[in-house]
Amino acid sequence: MISQRVQQGLQQNSEIYQKLDAISLFNQQKVLNAFAKNYVALRHFSGTSGYGYDDVGRNTLNQVVADIFGAESSISSPTIASGTHALTLGLFGILRPNDKVLCVCGQPYDTLHDVIFGEGNGSLKDFGVQFETILLKNNSFDLPLIKQKLQEEKYKMVYIQRSRGYEWRPAFSIAQIEEVCKIAKISSPNSVIFCDNCYGEFVEKQEPTEVGVDVCAGSFIKNIGGGIAPTGGYVVGKKHLVDLVAGRLTAPSVGAEIGSYTPGYRLFYQGLFLAPHTVNQALKTALLFSTVLGNMGYEVLPKCDDVIGDIVCSVKLGSAEKVVKFCQAVQSVSPIDGFVSPEPWSMPGYNDQVIMAAGCFVQGSSIELSCDGPIRPPYIVYLQGGLTIEHGILALEKVLETLE
Repeated sequence: MISQRVQQGLQQNSEIYQKLDAISLFNQQKVLNAFAKNYVALRHFSGTSGYGYDDVGRNTLNQVVADIFGAESSISSPTIASGTHALTLGLFGILRPNDKVLCVCGQPYDTLHDVIFGEGNGSLKDFGVQFETILLKNNSFDLPLIKQKLQEEKYKMVYIQRSRGYEWRPAFSIAQIEEVCKIAKISSPNSVIFCDNCYGEFVEKQEPTEVGVDVCAGSFIKNIGGGIAPTGGYVVGKKHLVDLVAGRLTAPSVGAEIGSYTPGYRLFYQGLFLAPHTVNQALKTALLFSTVLGNMGYEVLPKCDDVIGDIVCSVKLGSAEKVVKFCQAVQSVSPIDGFVSPEPWSMPGYNDQVIMAAGCFVQGSSIELSCDGPIRPPYIVYLQGGLTIEHGILALEKVLETLE
């Protein structure tokens, strides 16, 4: 039985759900076109061993992803362990000692802090790379300051994080990212524009590489893997930049020419095929949580009239106890480990204790329904994913019981 609050939320969202369906249909056509263009066949599912020379499944998957992103090249590899790993490969593959990076979106995600600013651990800082940040202005890019900085100093890279991380802001839309790209291309044409695309794939009809971003990266256990891919990540963009990243993934002498994967690639192709629909389900779930909890007086992002840039719903709960109860409620209706009660703990790569609910078929898969939050004021929980809106409805009902 669906509660009146949830029924009201579904009714309020009916118009925007139709718009999301249209985006999903567009992106499904884009994926099908890429599959057809590259003659994907059963033989591409087979795994390889050893060096993986002439691995047709790997090579074709790389090109399919590149075509979907309107890009020249990609590395779409099971050997990339996470989104953080993919981003790290991009940073270390492209940057060189004493290069300067301008991050235009405030502080990057917590797990990148030691990658960028760590001391004595092989970080960018250890190699002399200078990483400067520009704070957001009214939760958006400070375009005049970005233009000024790029005209005054020489930066090897302009860095954009599309999703919100653990910040209280909406994710950036493709239109906003395009604005930054236009300014960067005019003010500093030799700077590489690099985008963290985690949680953003297939949310809109275009990807960052179609509006001026030179290279972007993400995880196959988020949007692009469709809830099916068992692991992996990608880096996609201009060929000469992707080649540099491939040299970091393996070795400069061999790049993307090697790299076997014995289990085979069917789940990557199948997940990619399902991804536009799966992202649509996750977006509908996020908006339902946002609408219903917003109606109850909680501060939420996104709001129904926002341009949506990722699959995340942020809820300001106001207390550590509510964050814990929220995550425990989501975990309790998970298909896997639903009997587990998560607690905050000191996770590697995070600055505060974090609680995570993730009863997923693929461990840590955040395209499946999951939520997490750092235990720090103002006590925000971040919900993402949802393979079906039906699961999202049931999880929301459980959360409402917990919060009342």
